Amino acid sequence: MKFIVDDKIPYIKGVLEPFAEVSYLAGASISSADVHDADALVIRTRTKCNEALLDGSSVKAIFTATIGFDHIDTSYCEERGILWKSAPGCNSSSVQQYIASVLAALHQDKKIDIQNTTIAIVGVGNVGSKVANWCEKLGMNVLLVDPFKKVNAPSNYVDLEVALPQADIVTFHTPLTRAGEYATYHLLDSDTIKLLKRGAIIINTSRGEVCATDALLQGLDSGIISDVVVDVWESEPIVNRDLLDKAYIATPHVAGYSYDSKRNGTEMSVRNLDDFFSLGIKESVSGVLPEPNDALLLISDDMGRIDAACKMFLHTYDVRKESAYFKMHSDEFEHYRGNYPLRREIWAYSIYSDYKFAEYLESFGIRCLR
Repeated sequence: MKFIVDDKIPYIKGVLEPFAEVSYLAGASISSADVHDADALVIRTRTKCNEALLDGSSVKAIFTATIGFDHIDTSYCEERGILWKSAPGCNSSSVQQYIASVLAALHQDKKIDIQNTTIAIVGVGNVGSKVANWCEKLGMNVLLVDPFKKVNAPSNYVDLEVALPQADIVTFHTPLTRAGEYATYHLLDSDTIKLLKRGAIIINTSRGEVCATDALLQGLDSGIISDVVVDVWESEPIVNRDLLDKAYIATPHVAGYSYDSKRNGTEMSVRNLDDFFSLGIKESVSGVLPEPNDALLLISDDMGRIDAACKMFLHTYDVRKESAYFKMHSDEFEHYRGNYPLRREIWAYSIYSDYKFAEYLESFGIRCLR
């Protein structure tokens, strides 16, 4: 057998070689000639799996080590009998950490009163549900927007048109879909921004096309939107310079790029491949998990509860540092993603805390040393 693997998928080299011929190629440049005689592809978002790539090939299955799958023409694959599988939830805790860091930064820099803030979470799947959980722990008023779950959901599920006028912060966690009653393409556009509460903050870590760039700029220029946090971009890796300059936080599609999430994505893809081909793979990922980090951080009783949580979030991952670098080096979009520095999720840390806050901080998954 022959497998084509994106050369930026981590912790996979050496795992598949006992079972097949493996070619590691740059995801964006994988061509029809490369896949002509391949049995399976293990990819990320940069490989567009459509008729142009797959027609006439021997590809039987496609496994993407990502939560999203809009880079796969699923209708074409299903018509051709090509199995495809994504890695749902693999990066959910990583995006949760990113949003927590953004909220902590807003609390410190913009003096946002977290406990008197309403946040609308648009898309309540693997990612959105985890974000909602931490927002509730922070004492925020949480509005959930997800038409697929609203039918049998509690009262805090509301329509987008109801949430936008109430929300101080709106964060998007939807897949990108272009058809159907609940298509998410340009979900936030020149019409829906008119529904926003004046001075709202917009966060997009889903797909760039979910929030129209022109609408975000229009909202910023008019004052309807006070700040934007942009991790995903329309036409990426090309970045709109105007939006980059005006964004409070700007990052190159790395919200879900923790060490732990990438390892999860690789493991899920290998397991899916193993199930399909019945290979009997024992080790799904290569490499050794780094030891948890002891964060030398003291949380003391003289801090407020929210201040303590925000200090913890920013100590384990400060998104502002990443944004500052990217704003100066936006031309390194793909290079930065392909060579992303080691970032651990919050559970990999221990902190030193007085007894007053220990139980509260542990509820976010961190270990407290009393």
